[in-house]
Amino acid sequence: MPYVPLMRLKGHVSRFLFAIASLSLVGASAPPTASTKASSHEKTVTRVRVNKSARTMQLFDGESLVANYAVAVGRGGAGPKTKEGDNVTPVGQYKVVKHLPSHLRIFLQLDYPNADDRARFEALKKNGSLPPTATIGGEIGIHGEPPEAKPFKKSAYQSHGCVVLEDAEIDQVARMVPDGTWVDIED
Repeated sequence: MPYVPLMRLKGHVSRFLFAIASLSLVGASAPPTASTKASSHEKTVTRVRVNKSARTMQLFDGESLVANYAVAVGRGGAGPKTKEGDNVTPVGQYKVVKHLPSHLRIFLQLDYPNADDRARFEALKKNGSLPPTATIGGEIGIHGEPPEAKPFKKSAYQSHGCVVLEDAEIDQVARMVPDGTWVDIED
């Protein structure tokens, strides 16, 4: 084995250790991928705001904006959801009830209908705006791409009333938005 002066060897080791440390810092600052679990640098979301007309969803940690997404919403248009089958994304304040595996990737179930929705629905039935046989509906949530809409074009897609993201986006959102998070949906 050839003789290597100790000072030269120390220089090589120092450069090697510096390179390893630099690589680990780069990896630590990289954004999480859809397949990774929530890490310590990912924010936990305390509130979600969906704007139907702008087709946007914003995630907040307190008052700080964490993320902003373009979304697809219901083809039924503006205003509150009045009955099952109207294809309207409801307007109001909801909570994420639970994260469910789904053919839609992940389904963040919302607590629609809430008390306000039920009261509006009963008033519409009572004044004759809705037939007595009308039902209020349910199963509203935030989810990934519908399999029948592949290739998925979010800008052109209109849902049956849910808020829809791309699959990679719902993976990110599901990691950051815990059950119990408030979701405000506005026109």
